[in-house]
Amino acid sequence: MKSATNTLPAKTLKERFMHALLFEIGGIALATPLAAWAMGSSVSHVGVLAAMLATTAMLWNMVFNFGFEIIERRRQWQRTPRIRALHAVSFETGFIAFALPLTMWWMGIGIWEALLLDLGFFLFFLPYTYVYNWAYDAARAYYFRRLQLASV
Repeated sequence: MKSATNTLPAKTLKERFMHALLFEIGGIALATPLAAWAMGSSVSHVGVLAAMLATTAMLWNMVFNFGFEIIERRRQWQRTPRIRALHAVSFETGFIAFALPLTMWWMGIGIWEALLLDLGFFLFFLPYTYVYNWAYDAARAYYFRRLQLASV
């Protein structure tokens, strides 16, 4: 059974870029002050790390979502809470592999501290990823429904 998500037009490269950019802007705005406070570091220092991580995450987001959506279409998955949870956990777990070395270098900390910081980001971004993508999908479906109604 196909969901409404699978009946919508495929995302263009431009849309994927905007999806990822909006995700990262929102994430930086919410997470940076929290991380700076938790690390006892300046917002600007953590903000630069957040920007570097966001750039990396934005590229990972586009690649990961492209691949996930291919699997989703082939298996005709519906975006149920379980599939959304799989999406969010898979994305964030893969991202930690990119984030850990960057965090260690920029913050000048060891692997365990970097892992704890990245896990803190993970615990923040896991529900954020779930909610953001749910809201984006709902807004996108609404937009295309309205577009279809307008053309009738």
